[in-house]
Amino acid sequence: MPPTAPAAEALPHWDLSNVYPSLESDEFAEAVAQLSQQLEALEAYLDQHRITRTTNGSAAGLAPLGAAAMAAVVNGSLERFNRLMRLSTTVQTYVRAIVATDSFNTQARRWQSRLEPASVRLRRASIRFQGWLGAHAALLPEALAQAGPAQEHTFVLRELAEQSRYLMSEPEESLAAELSLSGGPAWSKLQGTIASQLGVPFEHDGQSQVLPVTALQNLMWYHPQAEVRRRAYEAELAAWASVREPLAAALNGVKGHVVTLNQRRGRTDALHQALDDARLDRATLDTLLGAIQASWPAFRRYLQAKARRLGHTDGMPWWDLHAQVAPPAPGGARRFSFAEAQRFIGGHFGRFAPSLAALAQRAFAKRWIDAEPRAGKRGGAFCMWLPTVGESRVLCNFDGSLDQLFTIAHELGHAYHNQCLAACQPLQRVTPMTLAETASTFCETLITDAAMAAAASPAEEISILETFLIGATQIVVDIPSRYLFEKEVFERRAEAELSADDFCELMLRCQAATYGDGLDARYRHPYMWAWKPHYYRTELSFYNFPYAFGLLFGLGLYAVYQQRGPGFVAEYEALLASTGQAPPADLAARFGLDLRRPEFWQASLAVIEQRIDQYLARG
Repeated sequence: MPPTAPAAEALPHWDLSNVYPSLESDEFAEAVAQLSQQLEALEAYLDQHRITRTTNGSAAGLAPLGAAAMAAVVNGSLERFNRLMRLSTTVQTYVRAIVATDSFNTQARRWQSRLEPASVRLRRASIRFQGWLGAHAALLPEALAQAGPAQEHTFVLRELAEQSRYLMSEPEESLAAELSLSGGPAWSKLQGTIASQLGVPFEHDGQSQVLPVTALQNLMWYHPQAEVRRRAYEAELAAWASVREPLAAALNGVKGHVVTLNQRRGRTDALHQALDDARLDRATLDTLLGAIQASWPAFRRYLQAKARRLGHTDGMPWWDLHAQVAPPAPGGARRFSFAEAQRFIGGHFGRFAPSLAALAQRAFAKRWIDAEPRAGKRGGAFCMWLPTVGESRVLCNFDGSLDQLFTIAHELGHAYHNQCLAACQPLQRVTPMTLAETASTFCETLITDAAMAAAASPAEEISILETFLIGATQIVVDIPSRYLFEKEVFERRAEAELSADDFCELMLRCQAATYGDGLDARYRHPYMWAWKPHYYRTELSFYNFPYAFGLLFGLGLYAVYQQRGPGFVAEYEALLASTGQAPPADLAARFGLDLRRPEFWQASLAVIEQRIDQYLARG
């Protein structure tokens, strides 16, 4: 495959018109009206059937209930919750999609605010139902033996009842839901607005311009000239320093919000809820993290070797972590136009499964992907599900690099996962982050191997190998630094607020712990806490370790695929369709994998270490 330069092309913006024609359309107005009506109907149903609980969470004081009667009430509740969640997710995701690509759109941001009370009402209703389930937990096994939707939601209902022990009283939970509009989520919104609208003065190609911070980060990571990467790094740090005080206030607000609620709900710490949400036990997480820590020396050897190739004597400076050091192939390093990326991904997805290739073809043809970096658009990449139209939408910031090719494949893996879950009810789809990265990692690995096999020269093969190792280093080395950072932030925030200096010092210390002498201590990134939106999510703390779990679990499944061949596909799609209805350990056991043993994680890490050895052997 000869290297080419990306053609001058207009990168696509995603098309949302089949969801609703516009925010001003009758269809959107009708959906919002339906959302309100369904909420009222759900609340009336819960009132009618006295879906509540006593303050202590027991069934004392509640009306006597038999198994058949309980199953009937549960069935009615499930039907209403699922219908409402389908509509609510679509409406709110539609608005979120507009804000994510244009934070200057005041109408969309106003709608986002107007829809938040609906989320609060749904949350209150969910708490009532969950508390009621917990109060009748002794009767639940008999109720689940009755035929109908309750039986089909057995896993979900048992989990809800089990987790009800960590609810505050119903009035307290109701108040917490209402305060969420002006509490932690409001701080999260502030961080998103600041980060997406931050413009950075930068001189590039002889022109002075103001770049969105996402475009500046692309220059830091991917520009072929080291001097441009270094200047972009310095400009980015200066930009975050200019807004560090409001961002420190936001992070304190988010973490303080979570700490307070966890204490009132009887959680041992913030990690407690994250593990329950991930459907993992601490022993399994400790096993995973222990295997990861044992692999760090191999990654440090890689970083040191790469630093030497780039002419650094004291380890890798931050701005060169993503730099390519392979000798350039004739005509320059491999670049992709968006059309080339489409053909490459679609073709190689087809070699795995026609269903995956058809999904990718549909995503490109129907403009599910928003690829152009621009002012007001958030950085990074993600995939969203729109239930009422049965489609996904993918956000990325495409620059023609091999890394962005892998990113699109990764996000289309999420879309593939969504397709496998399409037949499930919304409550059956709720997938922990540990499993949410399974299909994305798997698809990214498919494309990595395809790129390696299609390399036209040794130089291109090294470039692909290095792109893989850059991504693996982010997940196996950088993400643990974020885990250590967030863990200590929670511990310290329980005692007092942290200053911007505290956050920076802690971030540098955690980077030193995982990167070691692989990084030049003078040039780490003290502001990783400022721009990573994951730290600012009140509903999902510790967004980091599930990525490491997902990479290594995906690699483990990919190894099974290489052994079994095409016969693996049907079982794999069945696993993806079940990620909301079983713990990760049970799903892994279907393929003979034991997540509680270090050998599984070590085998997946060995795949990465083998590629490090390949890289080092190239001199």
